[in-house]
Amino acid sequence: MSLFSRHQSLLSSGLFNGFTDCHSHILPGVDDGVREIGESLAILERYEAMGIKRVWLTPHVMEDFPNTPSDLRERFDQLRSAYKGNLELHLGAENMIDSLFEKRLEENDFLPMGEKADHLLVETSYFTPPYGFHDILEKVKSAGYYPILAHPERYVYMTSKDYDRLKEMKILFQLNVFSLAGYYGPSVRKVAEYLLKKGYYNLAGSDIHTITALDRWPSRPIGPKSLPDFPSL
Repeated sequence: MSLFSRHQSLLSSGLFNGFTDCHSHILPGVDDGVREIGESLAILERYEAMGIKRVWLTPHVMEDFPNTPSDLRERFDQLRSAYKGNLELHLGAENMIDSLFEKRLEENDFLPMGEKADHLLVETSYFTPPYGFHDILEKVKSAGYYPILAHPERYVYMTSKDYDRLKEMKILFQLNVFSLAGYYGPSVRKVAEYLLKKGYYNLAGSDIHTITALDRWPSRPIGPKSLPDFPSL
């Protein structure tokens, strides 16, 4: 059975009351997410209305978007100065495991997440795993970080055995709430529901890239029956 009913929107369901969004692309002008600060502020205002309490801004760091921690901190400070609301804003990054990642791993040049700055949000290509994927994750752990794998339900190359192995390695999984709503198609939603049932998710986020996603949520005839009480980073 789907975790979503057919009679309630995500907005009216209360899903986001007290929610920590640990994956978003709200920081403006740094990747393929929000472009202008006005849209960032509009999203944050909407987030407050939805009951969200804490937001991690996690722009891409990859070969296509070679953002540096110093540049992202500067842009984050600009947004935080312009924002007058009550949300807790935190800066992290979504790190693609590519050649740039391996270089930064050698230099320990990251924007980690969590109160102790010891969690690292990582992703891979949706279609193929990086060479030496598991070895790289072990190196991340050896560097003192807890790897968080972003939206594992969206990697088409992964099987149930792949998920099992990653959990055996103590890799944390981050759910895209959009996945359960069917935004990425029925196959992704099915995998997300499978992983949720297995208890494999540790954190949740929106992975929001534009305010238009929020504009669509109230009109969707779906709403969650229940989600785990994920801890806050």
